[in-house]
Amino acid sequence: MARIDVNVDGVQRQDEVEPRLLLVHWLRDKIGLVGTPMGCDTSNCGACTVLLDGRSVKSCSVLAVQVDGSEITTIQGLANGEWHPVQTAFKECHGLQCGYCTPGMVLAAVDLLSENPDPTDSEIREGLEGNLCRCTGYQNIVKSVAYAAELLQGSGQRELAQQLADKEMAQ
Repeated sequence: MARIDVNVDGVQRQDEVEPRLLLVHWLRDKIGLVGTPMGCDTSNCGACTVLLDGRSVKSCSVLAVQVDGSEITTIQGLANGEWHPVQTAFKECHGLQCGYCTPGMVLAAVDLLSENPDPTDSEIREGLEGNLCRCTGYQNIVKSVAYAAELLQGSGQRELAQQLADKEMAQ
């Protein structure tokens, strides 16, 4: 057994883990953060993507012992009392269908936008190429990431506020 000390979603955690335990299994089975789905278990689909020290990684390809001393952000820790702008954009632009790939897509998009705050559609597609969606055809995912870029830059805030106000008035 190996001892790890990891900050997960803002909470410092210490644990004893087997050296061969995958990060995805530690997150889900040992500490109960089931928002990170297990997709393929071979690092092909990206559903299990988390942020490791701010960079997206497929948690099925990282051993838990490798994250000792690191900071992990899961989909459950991304929001801070209110949705992250990328989550909001995915909701507003219908960037999901079944939702299975969504946690990985959202976290990959967060990483992409931290590196490239104003990506083209082509750059978005390239930035998300390691994450598979079998439902949407990617059009609305690309729209979601582009809208998230606007939200993060502040220009989308007025439009979002107006859309939400219009929805409330219609109800």
